[in-house]
Amino acid sequence: MNREPLILVTNDDGYASKGLAAAIEVARPFGRVVVVAPETVQSGMSQAITMNAPLFLRRIREEENLTVYAFSGTPVDCVKMAFDYLLRDERVDLVVSGINHGSNAAVNVLYSGTMGAAIEGSFYGCPAIGLSLTDHAADADFDASVLWGRRIVGQILGADLPRPLCLNVNIPVGRPEAIRGLRVARQTRGFWREEFYRREDPRGREYFWLTGDFVNAEPQAEDTDEWLLAHGYVSVVPVQVDLTDYAQTRRLGELLHE
Repeated sequence: MNREPLILVTNDDGYASKGLAAAIEVARPFGRVVVVAPETVQSGMSQAITMNAPLFLRRIREEENLTVYAFSGTPVDCVKMAFDYLLRDERVDLVVSGINHGSNAAVNVLYSGTMGAAIEGSFYGCPAIGLSLTDHAADADFDASVLWGRRIVGQILGADLPRPLCLNVNIPVGRPEAIRGLRVARQTRGFWREEFYRREDPRGREYFWLTGDFVNAEPQAEDTDEWLLAHGYVSVVPVQVDLTDYAQTRRLGELLHE
């Protein structure tokens, strides 16, 4: 008898976000779905874990083939809770993280709680997909994201691909009919230039708001995620966690050799 796939869904915008509801829509046609998502917004948490505070788990709802939990930790905490406690005696077939409110293209992958959770899922030998929409609005239109998310999940689920497998998928803003297609890309080289705006509260204490702009170091490169998104394509970037700069290893080995 064929076993029904088990899909873990999580995010970094919290269990009540519209993007999480869209991620559940992506996953439900493919099998049983268990959601473990943060109680509150955890954007920018990357691979952060909670070590110095208790964590609280509560079941939000349960219906046929869907169970939703809220967890007081980070996105990575949510994945660990699922694999190491809630589902420790089961085999998870796929992790879907998102759908994030805002792009996680280029260097954003390093800051993203959405991608932190997806990467963590891949550590367990499970294929993982991080889904993000290039729209930060709380009421963003996720129709195109659900459509393309389902297409990708349908092709990845059960595919014979090398492990670990983690995909950073970004969807441009627009109605489904406006999306030009999907391409596999590489991460754009670039960086953030931040600014801190200083203010004073009514008691004269200074405080700061962080803002900034992304600087694209290769705006004309057509094989990057940023270029594809700017031109109406869904971008798919396979992500790895080996941060070794192999181009530097030989030269440094010669320079530092005793």
